[in-house]
Amino acid sequence: MLDFAIFAVTFVIILVGAVLYLYPSSRRASGIPGLNPTDEKDGNLQDIVNRGSLHEFLVSLHLRFGSVASFWFGGRPVVSLGSVLQLQQHINPNHSTDSFETMLKSLLGYQSGTGGGATESVIRKKVYESAISNTVEKNFPLVLKLVEELVGKWTSAPEAQHTPLCAHLLGLAMKTVTQLALGETFRDDSEVLSFRKNHDAIWSEIGKGYLDGSLEKSSSRKAHYEKALSEMQSVLLSVAKERRAQRRQTVFVDALLQSSLTERQIMEDCMVFTLAGSVITANLCIWALHFLSTSQDVQDKLCQELEQVLGSDPISLDKIPELRYCQQVLNETVRTAKLTPVAARLQEVEGKVDQHVIPKETLVIYALGVVLQDSDTWSAPYRFDPDRFEEESARKSFCLLGFSGNQTCPELRFAYTVATVLLSTLVRQLKLHPLKGQLMEVRSELVSTPKEETWITVSRRKEK
Repeated sequence: MLDFAIFAVTFVIILVGAVLYLYPSSRRASGIPGLNPTDEKDGNLQDIVNRGSLHEFLVSLHLRFGSVASFWFGGRPVVSLGSVLQLQQHINPNHSTDSFETMLKSLLGYQSGTGGGATESVIRKKVYESAISNTVEKNFPLVLKLVEELVGKWTSAPEAQHTPLCAHLLGLAMKTVTQLALGETFRDDSEVLSFRKNHDAIWSEIGKGYLDGSLEKSSSRKAHYEKALSEMQSVLLSVAKERRAQRRQTVFVDALLQSSLTERQIMEDCMVFTLAGSVITANLCIWALHFLSTSQDVQDKLCQELEQVLGSDPISLDKIPELRYCQQVLNETVRTAKLTPVAARLQEVEGKVDQHVIPKETLVIYALGVVLQDSDTWSAPYRFDPDRFEEESARKSFCLLGFSGNQTCPELRFAYTVATVLLSTLVRQLKLHPLKGQLMEVRSELVSTPKEETWITVSRRKEK
């Protein structure tokens, strides 16, 4: 099974820059079909920009050249893999870091690991994952409370009222992540709103300004980004200092404070979790409710499972594994929405896919968005159909891609937990309906998000 993280990285330039610095003489990935560079300096960068996103560029690349294809980023060749079969063949024995952490920390100017090599990187990764898992266990009632507040708001609204999914669910995700990561201070909505302002300013540049170079060309945008980053870092450092003095052991930052991590490393891990956790959780919930609103049959089947397993009781952490159809709904949401469409790895040893040799120190792209809607792997790939995950072959492919099983990244596990609480609470009380005439356009960046606000209406379920 391949070892790679699932999270998309449209700002490949960060890793490529690191590769150019660390390995200035690495060899060309020769013999692999693909594009010639359109510009001697930038390679195919303008082709990527013209397509609108790295994902859309990869779709066209693999349509033209097949499941193993190459292109140029600057003066360096890149190999992209676009099918399950080719991903199965790819071997890259790097177990100490994942692509998402490496890319995001590079973008933020952070260092992966503890600075002492692969062993320390593994230790830091385990501390991070354990901190998230333990925080969810200790604070599950808080997650349920926040979800119930939102569902209560929807239940009390007039049935014809349009409900903005993006605004409400990003708010839910931000409240949940900040309170579980940083503690009681963020029960104050004004603190959450202030945090969200800087969060949005940072995230809006990821996968956009760093891909096309536009951030460096705009002094005002760069200043705004750097100011937001500095303010957010200051908040995280201040919270960590306060929590250390209180000697609390209830939230994410408390668990990090119990480790051997430095103050700086604790701040960095809090930054990664609050940035990524909020956006991934929000968009998993947004897409799940959108797809459910378009399929009453799926809603009814999900409601039936929830009532059989939970009755009228609120969900508990130990009941989540019993909600198998709910898991299928979330899996199909990730697949259909292409929630994280791209991942990347640096080839650390020479590898081979089919007859193609991939030289050491080549950047290898996993075109997950292409694979998730490949008709050779998924029947009717553009249809939202949770029942497909009743088949062992579908579950195996999904696991291979890193979306389930032991290789699932902690931020996605966290998002699945929050989304399960939301669905279990909401679907037993309300029916979701799509807004007629609404067109859903996707922005496939670091995480696939709707280009515009997404609206639904809700109606109360009749009591049996």
